[in-house]
Amino acid sequence: MSTAYPHLFSPLQIGGVRLRNRVVHASMSTRYVSGGQVTDRLITYHANRARGGASMLVTEPLNLLPRQTNPQKVRVLDPANRGGLERWAAAVRSFDSHLIAQIQDPGRGRHQPGRVHDAVGPSPLPDDLSWTVPHALDTGEVEQMIVDFAKAARLLRDCGFSGVEISAGHGHLFHQFLAARSNLRTDRFGGELEGRARFVTELCSALRAECGPDFLVGVKLPGEDGMPGGIGLEESAAVTRLVHATGAASYLTWCWGSHSDTLDWHLPDMHGPRAPYVDRIAALARNAPGTVVGALGLITDPNEGERFVRDGLADLVMLGRPLVTDPAWGIKAEQGREAQIRYCVSCNTCWGAIVGGSTLSCDNNPRVGLVDEVDWKPAAAPRRKRVVVVGAGVAGMEAAWVAAARGHEVTVFSASGEVGGKTRLQALLPGGESLSSIYDYQRLCADRAGARFEFGVRATAADVLALQPDAVVLACGATPAWPGFLPAEYRGEGVFNDVRDTAAALVARRSRESGTALLYDRDHTAFTYATAELLLQRFERVALVTPRGGLAAEEPLVNRQGIYRRLYGKGVEVYTLFEPEFGDEFADGIVRLRHVLGGRDAEVDGVALLTYATARIPDDSLAAPLRAAGVDVHVIGDCFAPRSLLVASGEGYAAGMRL
Repeated sequence: MSTAYPHLFSPLQIGGVRLRNRVVHASMSTRYVSGGQVTDRLITYHANRARGGASMLVTEPLNLLPRQTNPQKVRVLDPANRGGLERWAAAVRSFDSHLIAQIQDPGRGRHQPGRVHDAVGPSPLPDDLSWTVPHALDTGEVEQMIVDFAKAARLLRDCGFSGVEISAGHGHLFHQFLAARSNLRTDRFGGELEGRARFVTELCSALRAECGPDFLVGVKLPGEDGMPGGIGLEESAAVTRLVHATGAASYLTWCWGSHSDTLDWHLPDMHGPRAPYVDRIAALARNAPGTVVGALGLITDPNEGERFVRDGLADLVMLGRPLVTDPAWGIKAEQGREAQIRYCVSCNTCWGAIVGGSTLSCDNNPRVGLVDEVDWKPAAAPRRKRVVVVGAGVAGMEAAWVAAARGHEVTVFSASGEVGGKTRLQALLPGGESLSSIYDYQRLCADRAGARFEFGVRATAADVLALQPDAVVLACGATPAWPGFLPAEYRGEGVFNDVRDTAAALVARRSRESGTALLYDRDHTAFTYATAELLLQRFERVALVTPRGGLAAEEPLVNRQGIYRRLYGKGVEVYTLFEPEFGDEFADGIVRLRHVLGGRDAEVDGVALLTYATARIPDDSLAAPLRAAGVDVHVIGDCFAPRSLLVASGEGYAAGMRL
């Protein structure tokens, strides 16, 4: 088949394994494991990505050691799992793809609340985030781990796995051995870099000896962890040379960040450059001539992958989040159907879900892990209905296109002249550009399915009833509540605007103003902090006030770190544990701040603009009159109760399928 991406979809021989293309699913935890057992959903998830075009898939970390008993990871040594492991590998292989098991131990690393009580590590030094102090492994314990890892890998080989990948970055156990800041050992697994790297190099050799020449041994190394005494590019290059010298590594890739204040480097978002690590990966690869190299990190578009392979920057294109969003990313790109790809928006909701204990989820794919997920098209409804959707945000658009694709006659009312709602505005703010792909995809699908749009209409009950609908979906969103510290007489006067109205006005304006912009934050989501960055571009000074003890409580830790780094780095004045108080001083541009826990009060002067991000009130006023008229009404998204983009797309999908 001819393709616009001939390099990306060219075959590659790695040792005894032939890959049909260069698309690789990078390791992603799913939380589909139950009690340490392989589950049908775990198998289905990986089979979907193989069917969808990935030639190789790296699993989430597995329990490969007798001491590894985490019930959320597959216990490879459990005899009851033998059949499941074989079915897992066979399901992937049935689509001419290869399953690679990841070898990893978190060591002292933890990015969830609380400390780890059974952690092990090279030295009894605390983790940067959780302050967990591990048991320091003795020499014999390290040597036994190498033996046990190799034996477990052979068991996986016998079950049909094509290889393993050593996860030696991200601040996990192997990384802790590599870095001088966490390894103070004086035995042969410590000291100079060669000794600190010995755990990894001897494991590579043991895996090769135990599993044979045709079994893949991949290694993910730390590129830079950003920590004093940690791994920088120079150390990474030296480690790469040591690993390459073993002759055992089938492929190499590199990752960034660690279990520290650089955890967010692991999953870069759209506040920085796209594919930020590829050039440095290519430079590090020169230390391992002849070894297959994987590009990793914020790669979402097939054009990027094609360029990396074509220009010799990498041999493999390793995608994690993009293949969560669309398992058919590969076949859609290969067939020239790029517009039909549901693109990853790099929001890290997936990471937040699995770290928070939920199963893998995605803002732009409500069907993650379902059996018929690949290149899915909804089945026709048993009876064609006349459906009205009020609201063209993400929730409404998801309901509209799914319902229309099922054969319903769908009319969408949009108060604005475009689709996307609040998400469309956020796409115009710093770091939000990729969000446009959500509603662009929905509009494409809705148009293809024949949905009709009424733009610029704030629909009334009479407007809806005039269409004689069989069902109505209300996705009207929500409105930020008036903050209690502001006098009621100012409401509706346009003197104080909520963060959305403020952002919309400032996006269209390029002039810079004197004075201070004060942002009151009772929202703690990415939209608010993106608006703060926009305010920095428009005002001399920005102050952010919140009654909580920190910021971004609604964001995953990897996002929260970046938010803190940007706001503080760019000079935003942050006042935590404060509530504004309105007084006569405001006429002089002074806003008093009351400490909510009785600490010393403060004030912000020179205030030229005050905006607020408060709890949102559902715009559900149409529900009662429509139900009174006997209409089947479905209330979804923020219109039901203000929540997240993940909930909006999920409820929109569910509504479209119920109709």
